[in-house]
Amino acid sequence: MKMISRHYKKMKIAYIKVAVFVSLVSIFFLPTYQKMERTGDNIFTVYLNDTQVGIVENPEEVDRCLIAARRRLAGTSDELVLADSELRYEGSEVLLGKVDDLKAITANMTEVLKNSVKETLNRSYTVKINEYTVNLASTEEVLALLQASINRYDGGNEYYVDLVLDGDRELNVLTTQICSAKEQQEEEQAAEEVMSSAGIDAALDEMLADVEPAKEKEFEDYELGLMSLTFGDTVEVVESYLQDYELTSLENAIEEVTKDQEKEQIYEVVSGDTLSQIAEKNEIPLADLIAMNETIENENSMIRVGDELIVTVPEPELSVERTEEVYYEEDYEAEIVYVDNDDWYTTQTKTLQEPSAGHRIVVANVSYRNQEETGREILKEEITYEAVPKIVERGTKIPPTYIKPISGGRQTSGFGRRRAPTRGASSYHKGVDWATPTGTAVMASSAGTVAKAGWGSGYGYVVYINHADGRQTRYGHLSKVLVSPGQTVAQGQKIALSGNTGVSTGPHVHFEILIGGSQVNPLNYLN
Repeated sequence: MKMISRHYKKMKIAYIKVAVFVSLVSIFFLPTYQKMERTGDNIFTVYLNDTQVGIVENPEEVDRCLIAARRRLAGTSDELVLADSELRYEGSEVLLGKVDDLKAITANMTEVLKNSVKETLNRSYTVKINEYTVNLASTEEVLALLQASINRYDGGNEYYVDLVLDGDRELNVLTTQICSAKEQQEEEQAAEEVMSSAGIDAALDEMLADVEPAKEKEFEDYELGLMSLTFGDTVEVVESYLQDYELTSLENAIEEVTKDQEKEQIYEVVSGDTLSQIAEKNEIPLADLIAMNETIENENSMIRVGDELIVTVPEPELSVERTEEVYYEEDYEAEIVYVDNDDWYTTQTKTLQEPSAGHRIVVANVSYRNQEETGREILKEEITYEAVPKIVERGTKIPPTYIKPISGGRQTSGFGRRRAPTRGASSYHKGVDWATPTGTAVMASSAGTVAKAGWGSGYGYVVYINHADGRQTRYGHLSKVLVSPGQTVAQGQKIALSGNTGVSTGPHVHFEILIGGSQVNPLNYLN
């Protein structure tokens, strides 16, 4: 019994030794446990969005795991996925520690990110036309929008829109290119012919044709129809990532881009224009035209050739410019023939021959911006019968100008009907009155010859001056006359002093301009 008991003890001791040995081997050689150096925190529990995802010895490894997890999440969608990703570590100091496999940590992070997705951004395209922008879901929608703009003018579907990289931009910005389907087909056909003997023959024929002088085209040789098409505004397209609510439906985008809207433009005044004609030509109420232009006070304001006025015209967000080759027949007027007369002023004209319309048939290139014609180039015309031109004799001398006869003063009575200010005064005022203190200098409105200087009944002291253009000016109610009949005076020369003589209610100057012996409103002629 003692021998058995002793043997049992030996076996027990051996078993314990083996168990201890195996435990030590497991501790030091299995991958899930590591012997740690005692240097402070030497093992870290990792949390992603407050969810534990693993234990590591080195926190720097975690960043690589998070990048890998994000890539996995992004691979589950074609769109841009945004998810919260807040990392946190809790360190501790241990002698032995169990760490997790990095692949397992990456998988855990991927699951946490899936549950933390904040929003998904759609890959989209932003179209910018001048200051207008619209966001669309795909390049197909962008092309459909642009195509809708040109389809209004391309009934035969001869042109199509393509997107190309903008070579003038450093960033990846797309712009538009309008291509002719017919030209592309002809280029492809020409390329095929070049590869064949027939193509070589055609190339030789073309070379010979270049040597031969070009023959004038007949009317039937012209193709007619749409010749060119392009956008009148710069279009930029950039890729972007947007939420659903930021996208515009294709139908609404087409309506916004193609419908006409009132846009401001500059109109240059041409000869013969009046404010009412400009308003009618641009389909604007006259009151609106006046309101848009600070330089115009009312419908009677003067405008000159070359003045620039703000007008509004109906235009879509994206304008289309095109050229059409057209055939038409029309009556036409010959250009006016002018005969210069150096003895006449430019205000004098005389018709020497009345015009008569002619008739012609024409082929022309007509340019448009949207619906408005912007130019016309006649390619061929045939006169059925000649127009007879209008012949006009006109003066070449610059007519004299007229200035206000006093400095300052307050206008007290205008030209035309009025209530008589005093007994003996006319109820139809034939000039303009400016109130001014007695003794104010009165100047010649324009150069001329004094016709009368002295007392003039109701005028009191008065001066009449005849001018080279046949007009006459009169200056009344003066206190003193400083010129004599027959005297030549210059524009701005002092001719009298203001006063209160004749039929007058106070110190002032009465001023008239007569044309053909009849008084006109002086304010219409003063510079």
